[in-house]
Amino acid sequence: MSAEPTTAAVQRYLDALAGDQPAEPIVRALLDRSVHRLQLLCTNLLYRKYRRLTLPPVNLQPEEMLNALVERLLRAMRSVRPQTVRQFFALVNQHMRWELNDVARRLDEQPTFVELREDMVPALASSGFVLTSDGRRMLKAIDDLPEDEQEVFGLVHIQGLTQGEAAEVLGVSVRTVQRWLNRSLLLLAKQLDDLRPT
Repeated sequence: MSAEPTTAAVQRYLDALAGDQPAEPIVRALLDRSVHRLQLLCTNLLYRKYRRLTLPPVNLQPEEMLNALVERLLRAMRSVRPQTVRQFFALVNQHMRWELNDVARRLDEQPTFVELREDMVPALASSGFVLTSDGRRMLKAIDDLPEDEQEVFGLVHIQGLTQGEAAEVLGVSVRTVQRWLNRSLLLLAKQLDDLRPT
């Protein structure tokens, strides 16, 4: 593996995209160079926030999610041109969430079939994983955060990065990450105040 840090390599490819060369080979090289970081992000998000998708009947694995993410990014970067590492990883974060939410929605829409036999134990109540209207409100509130706050919230609370790792991805100080994170939590608390437990 190259000794060049991932963030520096990503920026080099993004700079090359702004030139006159054909975009697709550059995008493929960019994704190939950042594949280890992308796999880490996929694994963190899948196991920390979407663990039910790793269980039957879906049995989603990080490698499968990574493949779907790469396909999404190849399509997206035909028209979207991130100029900075921060913008690139914001695009990655957005497409990871979209992919996992699509898989979760398809799972929730599938009818549940239970074989009826006398010797079977009665079926358990619903697992509670269906996205409720409150859950949809929360996702919308996150999507409506200002760009900086949304990005930091996604990296720390959805993808499970530490504040230091988020600062490295975004190219800012840890104090800036803390400030944006605190602001995101304040904005979400205000927006979703009626959901607080009484």
